[in-house]
Parts: sequence; C-alpha cells; structure tokens
Amino acid sequence: MRCPCGCAERLEMMLLREVKPRWDVSVDSHGHVSLSPSVWVREGCRSHFWIRSGKIVWCD
Repeated sequence: MRCPCGCAERLEMMLLREVKPRWDVSVDSHGHVSLSPSVWVREGCRSHFWIRSGKIVWCD
C-alpha cells in the first residue's frame, strides 16, 4: 500500500506466518479491513498508524 500520509512511500506488510515482522489481517462482515499490529514507518515520513475497520487511525 502507499503511505496514507501522502508521501507516496510504498509500504509492505508481510502476512506470512513464517516471517518476522508480520501482520494479521481481518475483514469484518462489511468488508472493512483491520491490520494488526500498527504500522510504523521508521525512516522518512515516520508515520505511525493502525488500520481499523478500513480507516486509518493515527498514533500520537
């Protein structure tokens, strides 16, 4: 996905159980995606956010 801050950085979250770090994805009955744990871009824009029910929730 592209970083939601608008910097256009390409972010990759691994979903394979064998790799670390990895993320878990869930989809609710309305088709809204949630991602866990949070996504933290450690270089560049330094965005830190959750994806909850298809929406970006920014960390302070």
